[in-house]
Amino acid sequence: MTDKASDAFRTISEVSTELDVPPHVLRFWESKFTSLRPLKRSGGRRYYRPDDVAMIIKIRDLLYKEGFTIKGAQRFLKSKEAGAPSDINPAAADHGTTPDLLVVQALLQTARKRLSDVKQQLGS
Repeated sequence: MTDKASDAFRTISEVSTELDVPPHVLRFWESKFTSLRPLKRSGGRRYYRPDDVAMIIKIRDLLYKEGFTIKGAQRFLKSKEAGAPSDINPAAADHGTTPDLLVVQALLQTARKRLSDVKQQLGS
């Protein structure tokens, strides 16, 4: 970590180095995750607030550690913002180590219905 205070703003290169995520990936994530909005000063220079860095860590963990797709991570974060109930231990959820069980359950139910529909079509 840099010598900055924990509540200090960070540049894209500082965040990139600190979290081992390339700057172009951070810029891409900004376009895909509406909750990630760093402060932009004149000339387009980005400054990440502590909340932005925390969001990047969540996104990185969902995509790289948990194996979520971009769309899956978007749904997961959107459900968290909406305050959807979850069966996850809050301590584990803070570390991004457990996927949202409700999202997984909904995806499995959708897949099951599709498979059932295909089975009926093949049986006819």
